[in-house]
Amino acid sequence: MSSLSVVSRSTILEVARDAGVSKTSVSRYLGGERHRLSPAMQARIAAAIQRLGYRPNQMARGLKGGRSKLIGMLVADIRNPFSVAVLHSVEQACRTRGFSLLVCNTDNDTDQERDHLALLASYRVAGVVINAAGRPSAELKALAEQGTPIVLLDRSLSDVDADVVGLDNAGAIDMAMDHLRERGYRNLLYVSEPPEGASSRQRRLERFHQRLAQAPELTGETACLAMQRDSDALRQVLHGFVSREGPAPRAILCANGNVTLQVAHALNALGVSLGETGLLGIDELDWCALAGPGITTLAQPTEAIGQAAVESLMQRLAPPGRQVPPRRTEYAARLIARGSTRHP
Repeated sequence: MSSLSVVSRSTILEVARDAGVSKTSVSRYLGGERHRLSPAMQARIAAAIQRLGYRPNQMARGLKGGRSKLIGMLVADIRNPFSVAVLHSVEQACRTRGFSLLVCNTDNDTDQERDHLALLASYRVAGVVINAAGRPSAELKALAEQGTPIVLLDRSLSDVDADVVGLDNAGAIDMAMDHLRERGYRNLLYVSEPPEGASSRQRRLERFHQRLAQAPELTGETACLAMQRDSDALRQVLHGFVSREGPAPRAILCANGNVTLQVAHALNALGVSLGETGLLGIDELDWCALAGPGITTLAQPTEAIGQAAVESLMQRLAPPGRQVPPRRTEYAARLIARGSTRHP
């Protein structure tokens, strides 16, 4: 027979009794008001906390009307490799600053996104980092009126005044198209998920068209498809592109890592030789170096993006001073050239 041990949770009152101080003094120690306590009292409280293994309930502290030590993060799709990498960076940055991260996955469901934002507001989180699936402007404005700083990750919202951190999307498309042109490709297909509701996708698509208009030696077309539902349509588009008559070397530019994965699968099924038909994807994924001759990618600086998002929150949480307007912080992509863009 096995037995389960129950670990008791110490309370503030028990810490106060053990340290020989008042409950108010312990609350001040935990709530950032240590300057109001003598060094000797601080030492007694710290020793009692260590002896009892006390851990403050940050969520309860927020519900009582103060600010918790929680940062809320909403991601549109937690399966997206970009989201996973940035989430890891955000969590590390929060931990080093004494905050815990509460993650909500909206799964691209706008109703769920609104529900999650209402939940975070009820928990009185200290700040919110959001990779928006829709346009939850009313909910974000309510958080801002509550004094909660917000950082928009990757996707901006025109009617929400908040800091934005992400990739230099126009610069990434420039880098990709310059590389493909230098490698001799002249006929380009840009494949993206539907751009509606995602400003980063919209900006990349716009820049692709702008660059085509500026480069008469290039021809191009676009395909915007829901990758999970339109696999047959994607295969038809790719088959038509690679089998079309004409001498100009062809290349496919993928808008993100999810698109790159689906395109690579489809090209493999079609028996397409990478390099002869170029392939370049935005987002560096672990498997890209292993697929065929290696897939050329544009790596997003996800660690820097996550760190910058948390730093923006911390600056907004600092004691009131000169209020600065919302800021946009953009990072350049890094080209990783491999065999998929080496035309024979």
